[in-house]
Amino acid sequence: MHAPDGVPEVSAGDDLVSLLLAVAELADGDVVAVTSKVVSKAEGRVRAGTREDALADETLRVLARRGGTSIVRTHHGLTLAAAGIDNSNVEPGRVVLLPADPDESARTLRHRIRERTGRNVAVVVTDTAGRAWREGQTDIAIGAAGLQVLEEYAGRVDAHGNELAVTAPAVADEIAGAAELAQGKLGGRPFAVVRGRADLVLPPGDDGPGATAVVRPDGADMFGYGSREAVLAALRGDAGDITAFGGPAAADDLVAALSSLARVTDPARDGDTVRCRPETAARQAAVAVAFAHGWVTVGALDAAEVRFRPVSP
Repeated sequence: MHAPDGVPEVSAGDDLVSLLLAVAELADGDVVAVTSKVVSKAEGRVRAGTREDALADETLRVLARRGGTSIVRTHHGLTLAAAGIDNSNVEPGRVVLLPADPDESARTLRHRIRERTGRNVAVVVTDTAGRAWREGQTDIAIGAAGLQVLEEYAGRVDAHGNELAVTAPAVADEIAGAAELAQGKLGGRPFAVVRGRADLVLPPGDDGPGATAVVRPDGADMFGYGSREAVLAALRGDAGDITAFGGPAAADDLVAALSSLARVTDPARDGDTVRCRPETAARQAAVAVAFAHGWVTVGALDAAEVRFRPVSP
């Protein structure tokens, strides 16, 4: 792992490949990690204003808010604080947005390196992210080209004969985190070269699926909202909010959830629907629980018996 010094300040239109080759020699099978900030600067993704000014345009959905911090899902599908908008290492009064298409940025850099050097390398575009349940931040891959981003272990057998079912190391993220250790946050070293994992580098002409393959589809994440925001979304019951809760839960799961509510009696599966008899004061709670499970009401809400059906795909 090598993170070279000597890279000047990057501005819109700068040739990142020239800046890289001026400070590093590349070999076939290397992985080049480059920070999203210098990619964004070179691509002109710097704008005047504050993070708050730019947040709405970069946000697909707000997942959670705590004080002045907003955790959002970006249009890239990434879940980041303030949509990854950064106001560090940039002139006061300006902010840096994420690259518009980090995978395309990685592909472009990979192809230009190949054209200039003849070397077959992979490229990873990195950015910093927090983690649920963990303090601190680490770098992750938000763009990738020519790299096997997930190393699939499902179906393999460990030393004790146990078959691995879901193990899939996110090697693109592991490389990004390791690169950040070498670069340092304040070191002014936007590039890192990882050598020794040529087995992860794809052949010329095969850019792979990109870092997009590591992003779970909207609704496939168990944490599509923060805890407070999930309660509010379920109580509002807006159709546009239901995607983040995932696909409809099994009928038996909804029955079990309704059974846990006070003043809701006789929840049961009835053909393709689930029915229950909530008291008036518990009616909104029953509807919200059903919504959070991907089920919506059928018929009138003021009837003694309320029925739910799963949301259509």
